[in-house]
Amino acid sequence: MNVYSLNTGYFKLDGGAMFGVVPKSLWSRTNPADERNMCRWAMRSLLIEQGDRLILVDTGIGDKQSDKFFSYYYLHGEDDLEKNLNALGFSHTDITDVLLTHLHFDHVGGAVKRNANGILEPAFPNAHYWSNERHWNWAVQPNAREKASFLKENMLPLQESGQLKFINAAENEHQVSTDLGFDVILVHGHTESQMLPLIEKDGQQILFAADLLPSVGHIPLPYVLGYDTRPLLTLDEKKRILDKVADQDILLFLEHDPDNECARLKQSERGPVLSSVHTLKEEFK
Repeated sequence: MNVYSLNTGYFKLDGGAMFGVVPKSLWSRTNPADERNMCRWAMRSLLIEQGDRLILVDTGIGDKQSDKFFSYYYLHGEDDLEKNLNALGFSHTDITDVLLTHLHFDHVGGAVKRNANGILEPAFPNAHYWSNERHWNWAVQPNAREKASFLKENMLPLQESGQLKFINAAENEHQVSTDLGFDVILVHGHTESQMLPLIEKDGQQILFAADLLPSVGHIPLPYVLGYDTRPLLTLDEKKRILDKVADQDILLFLEHDPDNECARLKQSERGPVLSSVHTLKEEFK
């Protein structure tokens, strides 16, 4: 197995929304805001090369939305999904599977593109796209709180193409196996049935943290996204999972941290705290 970090771009979101009830005087120490109170975030995907499969975890925001839409999120930088995939020696036609942790636009937008005729179609024509039925139903019939994050143009073309597949995820299960060669941990505080891939390479476990833990600045338990639909559940999930990460020395892969790709935690009197930061290349030389 080979694993690669794949940055799809940077965007900005309101710092208060990203840290909920935590005062700016505290969260700004790790995530400084600009004059509009906006903080910079990455949209980092994970590429897994395993046998004859090339698996992409999340796809970033994509490029098919209107200028007005993108003006809200201040996209910047030179990174994009296809450019960095090509830089690794791969093409969009090589992707065999796309696992979508959840269907918010900054995680699934790059899964669908407009073709030369302006028609929406899957960006990876030879791939199966993996979600789970409970999250899919939650997303296509959205609640008022999340409606602006679940965009039909990011989802329905996957179903209409026949490329959409579901991972079996029973309601009471915390961790389930998949047909992709790794497990996913299910969490429900941010949105219903978000999937966190738990991968093992060379005896080292890697957890794709997605929106359970967007950055190292979110490690303290009360630092919960204002976007979370069930923040008290997120607290319980963070404690359970971050304790496991620290106790078992699991490497965290951080999707949104603008500066830190991977992190390790250690236990302290205050619970799990940051131990060190790394890149995948440093970990797997």
